[in-house]
Amino acid sequence: MITKTKNSIGWVLSGLISLMLSASAVDKIVGSGHALQMAALFGLSAETYSGLGILEILSVVLFLYPRTGILGTLLLSSYLGGAIATHLQHQQAIAFPAAIEVFIWLTAILRFPELTPRLLDKLLVNR
Repeated sequence: MITKTKNSIGWVLSGLISLMLSASAVDKIVGSGHALQMAALFGLSAETYSGLGILEILSVVLFLYPRTGILGTLLLSSYLGGAIATHLQHQQAIAFPAAIEVFIWLTAILRFPELTPRLLDKLLVNR
């Protein structure tokens, strides 16, 4: 694939992921009815859920900024791993957070070409 095309696809996916996660973060920070309902379902206080929203928005900002994009990828991946674990603990569907996690890693591979050899090296060394 041509580098310009990969960059364009990577930034479009980054924008979509960022919009989706930013909306989720703002929902948590503002404390909408849906967010408070989810917080109660997971046994979290409104303040804790708001803190998670702040963490989520900071991770999105780091993900978008090219110099800190890999750090943002790792933070978002960790955040969504926690979301998946929480959903599993409370018998909730995990398809949505898992799909977002997959798209984050696909986007990171497109945006940060240095990740591909490192990931492949780690995967192939153990064979």
